[in-house]
Amino acid sequence: MRHVQRRARGAGAALAAVVTWAGLLAGATGCTSDGPGALDRTFGKPPEAKDVVRISPEDGSKDVRPGGRLRVRVAEGHLESVHVVRSQDAQDTRVSGRLSRDGRTWRPDDDRLALAAEYTVDAVAVDGHGRRSARHASFTTYVPDERFIGYVTPEDRSVVGTGMIVSLAFNRAITERAAVERAVRVTAEPPVEIRPHWFGTDRLDFRPEHYWRPGTRVTVDLRLRDVRGAPGVYGSQYKTFSFTVGRSQASLVDAAAHTMEVRRDGRLLATLPITAGAPEHTTYNGKMVVMEMLEVTRMDGRTVGFGGEYDIPDVPHALRLTGSGTFVHGNYWSSPAPFGRTNVSHGCVGLKDVRGGGSDTPAGWFFDHSLVGDVVEVVHSDDKVVDAANGLGGWNMDWTRWKAGSSLK
Repeated sequence: MRHVQRRARGAGAALAAVVTWAGLLAGATGCTSDGPGALDRTFGKPPEAKDVVRISPEDGSKDVRPGGRLRVRVAEGHLESVHVVRSQDAQDTRVSGRLSRDGRTWRPDDDRLALAAEYTVDAVAVDGHGRRSARHASFTTYVPDERFIGYVTPEDRSVVGTGMIVSLAFNRAITERAAVERAVRVTAEPPVEIRPHWFGTDRLDFRPEHYWRPGTRVTVDLRLRDVRGAPGVYGSQYKTFSFTVGRSQASLVDAAAHTMEVRRDGRLLATLPITAGAPEHTTYNGKMVVMEMLEVTRMDGRTVGFGGEYDIPDVPHALRLTGSGTFVHGNYWSSPAPFGRTNVSHGCVGLKDVRGGGSDTPAGWFFDHSLVGDVVEVVHSDDKVVDAANGLGGWNMDWTRWKAGSSLK
């Protein structure tokens, strides 16, 4: 009998424990006046994900400026995973990044935020007690009203002469020149030192100290997208151009002797009779680079600062040397023929030709043996040396002065 009573007491104690626990739960779940927060107060409320995983810029931010920094952080524990996607121009791109050594901070490999983009962040963290928390956030970046681009010379995949200068002409004035210069990379294979030079606020040229070696492959990387070029003006390009340097050809025009010597790889190919600028319209001295080649073009003196002295609609075999209008071109209209005898042009270098352009004329031969990027040097003309900014005239500037034109000291 005593044995039974002891069992009964044990059962009663167990029942009392169950009742006590049930009562606690009943109170915690709102069956008493304590309300729905009683369980949290009893066991401790779990922290919200936004308190565990902190993301900047803040979730829902708009018009985040380029100077903003994307960071994912936890105060304790560590980040288990971070997944960031950039949506831009209807394309989704995974943003690569890295964790700090303690695992508490994630940052992107490229610290610059893209403009006109939406970023989506998904992060999972583990706290010091082994509990996991997930966080989702998104924000959008600033959409600029104005963009700038750079027009590259020479053309992509072209074969050029050894005097070619890489030239970027910008469609807007650049005031943040150092930032833009950092975003342009020009490299060569085989390697050679290449340096930039600014001409004003809208043009940036690159060249080596000496003419390119034949066979060199040159690559131009434009990483201008979202680079600030001026207040409120940002770049829009992320593109690569390349070209190959062909054979070495340079021509020497002697305005006093009325001749042009054409040399290929140092060997004299031909000596052609020419006519240069007349005494009242002399030809520039100095090194000029063939900028473009036109089988036929119109030449109107009024477009280059003259009056109505000439307007020829069908000038054959024209090779542009300067932006101001200096050409080597075919001439079929001068009579008696001045080639090799006298200078009668308005500043250009004329070669004998026929109307419509003949392949067996001096002008036709020179055109067929030339490339954009070839050098034509004029000497013994009663004029100044062509300005380095006129066309691709940078070879008339010594290396020290050229390098001094960089914004990166």
